[in-house]
Amino acid sequence: MISVNIIGAGNVASHLYQAFKMAPDVTVKQWFNRDFSRISSFMNEVNTIDDLNLLEDADVYVIAVSDDAVSNISNELPFENRLVVHTSGSVGIHDLSSKNRRGVFYPLQSFSKDAELSFENVPICIEVLDKKDIDILKQLAESIGSKWYRINSEQRQTLHLSAVFVNNFTNQLYRIAHEISDSKSIDFDILKPLIMETAQKVQHMSPYMAQTGPAKRNDKKTIRRHLKLLEKEEHKKIYELLTHSIKKTHGR
Repeated sequence: MISVNIIGAGNVASHLYQAFKMAPDVTVKQWFNRDFSRISSFMNEVNTIDDLNLLEDADVYVIAVSDDAVSNISNELPFENRLVVHTSGSVGIHDLSSKNRRGVFYPLQSFSKDAELSFENVPICIEVLDKKDIDILKQLAESIGSKWYRINSEQRQTLHLSAVFVNNFTNQLYRIAHEISDSKSIDFDILKPLIMETAQKVQHMSPYMAQTGPAKRNDKKTIRRHLKLLEKEEHKKIYELLTHSIKKTHGR
């Protein structure tokens, strides 16, 4: 049985709590957050606290807070030589205080507060400084059904950057497409099968090979027509930038 204390109450912390709670070989001993109101509804399930000095012994302390707060929280922990990990994609392992054993337990996924999520679909990126700590983090990942990868800080930061492109930027393009379709009273749902097909393609072929559309074909007539249809200059710039990138990639 692996004992865990969770520090933080954001989306990642909340999803991890639910996953750990369901794992038969993990016990969440305590859940800390300075704003107690954010975790008070769980007080009948777990020992909820708002004072770091009340933290008890655990096998792993999981810091799941904003990137800017990771270092400060780790410095404030009132103990030494225990395994403390953070869950950030962009914070280095050395940003954790050296008074404790340091690690990273980074779930690579988009977490929304009210969206259900199975950790079977969440890869966990693990990093440690002390080799003896790798086994417990591997067991922790496996206990919630996740596939784990050993990824160092430099790799993880590059992975996080890549994730911004495939998730955050792509979602912004969805939002723009929604706005454009709405402007002509077109139901955005019509586009959802295309979104799903595109996502499915890259499961079994490279994004390079999956690319289609007027930019790849160098269909200048269609490109000009699209630019005329776009009403906002910001949307025109995005269209032109991505069109140029696709044409350059495919030698057009």
